[in-house]
Parts: sequence; C-alpha cells; structure tokens
Amino acid sequence: MLRAIPCTIMRGGTSKGLYFDAQALPAEIALRDRILLAAMGSPDARQIDGLGGAHPLTSKVAIVGPPSRPDADVDYLFLQVAVDTAEVSDKQNCGNLLAGVGPWAIEHGWVTALEGRTHVRIHMRNTASMAVATIETPHRRVQYEGTERIDGVPGTAAPIALEFLDVTGSSCGALLPTGARTDQIDGLTVTCIDNGMPVVLLRARDVGKSGRESPAELEADAVLKTRIESLRRALGPRMNLGDVARATVPKMCLVAAAEHGGTLSTRTFIPHRVHEAIGVLGAVSVATAAVIPGTVAAAVAANTLAAGAQSIEVEHPTGSFSVDVDIDLTSAVPLVRRAALLRTARKLMSGDIYVPESLWKSP
Repeated sequence: MLRAIPCTIMRGGTSKGLYFDAQALPAEIALRDRILLAAMGSPDARQIDGLGGAHPLTSKVAIVGPPSRPDADVDYLFLQVAVDTAEVSDKQNCGNLLAGVGPWAIEHGWVTALEGRTHVRIHMRNTASMAVATIETPHRRVQYEGTERIDGVPGTAAPIALEFLDVTGSSCGALLPTGARTDQIDGLTVTCIDNGMPVVLLRARDVGKSGRESPAELEADAVLKTRIESLRRALGPRMNLGDVARATVPKMCLVAAAEHGGTLSTRTFIPHRVHEAIGVLGAVSVATAAVIPGTVAAAVAANTLAAGAQSIEVEHPTGSFSVDVDIDLTSAVPLVRRAALLRTARKLMSGDIYVPESLWKSP
C-alpha cells in the first residue's frame, strides 16, 4: 500500500526541492525523515525511486508551517536529504529554497496577498533567524513570470527580494567565530565567517588551483577533496560547530581574483560536491568577508571597497551573484546592518507524493 502526502515541487533560486505543509508530515522526526528519504529516493546515487535529482542541489525539502514567534508570518524548516546515504540534516539554512517559501505561503493561505507586492516575514527555524521576502502579487496573485534573470537558471522570472534581518552568527554564535579575521591551519591562511552560513574562505592558489576550474574538475581531484575535508573537520570545532564529520557545514570556499569584472571569484564545496553556482547565504557570508579588511576575501577582491553599504558581485561557475551589504567597520568587531539580494522561483508541480505505508511501521 502507498500513502499520499500533498507536496509542491518548486525551483527556488538555483536549487529545486519539495515543499510540504508542516501539518502534512508526522511530528516524530525519525518517521518524518524516513518519509523524506523515500520521497527523494535516497539512498541511491540516481535517486531513481523518488523525486530527487541525484545531486544535493535537487535533493532538498522545505517544510512551511504556522509561525512560532510573533514577528513572523510563517516558519520555514530546511532539510537537506542526502543522495547516496540515508541521512536528513537540519544543520543549515537554504537561502535558495527560501525564495519559494513566500509564494508557497501566499498560495496556501498562510499570508494574504496585497495588491502589487506582498511582504512575507519568514522565521528560518534552522538558525532561529528572520528574513523578509517581497513577492510580486499583481491582482493579489503570485506572479512567477517576469524579466529578472539570475545566473545558473535559464530564462527569466519575477524578482523576489530577500532581506536578512538577524543572520549574523546564527550558526556559530559570532560573525567571526574564531575571533580573528584570519586563522592559520596546515600552512594555509583562512577566514572563518558566519553571516547566515558558516563558510571557510581560502585562496585557490594556496591549494594549487587557479579558481577558474569547473566543478567537475575540482570533484575529480581526489587529493584536493581529501585535504579540503580534513581542513573542514579541523575548523568545525574552532567555529563552535563541534564535530562536523556528518554535517553539511561549514562550506569550504576557494576564492580568486574576479574574472569577469566582479568583486571576486568563488568555487564552493557544499561540502563534498562543488556547487554549480553558490548558495544564497554562502554568497552573503562571502560578500560580507569581502567588505571586512584583513580577511582572505578582502585580500583577493578585484576592487578597492569603501566602508559602508556595498554591492558585491560574487562570481561563481555559472555566472555571478549580487549581494547588497551594509557593514559598520568603525568598531573592532564589524557590525552587519543589512544584507539583501534578489532571487526568483517557479512552481513546477503541485499534487500528492506517494510513499510506502510500511514506513509508519518501521522501528
């Protein structure tokens, strides 16, 4: 027997995933995770028996439900479903799937659409932080079609503005979790930063790379991958993340001088595959580091950046990503006043997903 569960498939930014009403899934975490693994078809490298796309960027879940804090319209829990292992992780946010939460919430009645534009206040449960999404709603209906283009996605769509209100140190407890703008490890200089996503930045040239390599080229370098993972595990405790051997954070980001007129170029391990673009909150953390003098990112930035509000162009394997940041650099510890960006989303399918009834009987 199979059991039907309502869900929506949406592209959010440069990712794709399943969106569920929290009330449609069981509260018991172990059972919920078994259901999501079955829905995606994990563990299997092809995810042939589910809706996953055989890549971490297309094996994601957004669970949307009633707000658990008074300043929010909805709660959003992001879950990363592993492709070839039976693991579901809630240890990070996903700013790409976040782009689809506002439209989903409006269409499912959690938020009333206004004429023109509608603001949706989203509590990101993974890190207990807030974001505000601005959705185009002409005639009080969600508008998906438009002229906004984001690199890594073909075509154009309606813009979705995302503003992050309190993501600084949301996973690590501080913007610079080690207390320093650079750290030394294994003969390398790195910057550890968390402005919504824990990220470790290191110069591509310091590990023998140009920073121009494709994701496939980097993934084929077994020696590099082993070294990057060793660094990641060693830095996890320093960033107040504990043992990260089975975690998806921190992300490891190789930085180099910009190639196409941006601020700097990136290649990001997420953590075991290389991102085809760059994650939303990963880009926010990189852009923030680029503005802070003394960091690895600032040292390789293509432009001389002034203090205060900045538009940072983060290049990645399939284009670039613009992030607006406003940082007060007058004190010893930088203060992030604002971080915002544009994404797009598209609803792909709405209906029921079928999972085995036997899952409810598993131990």
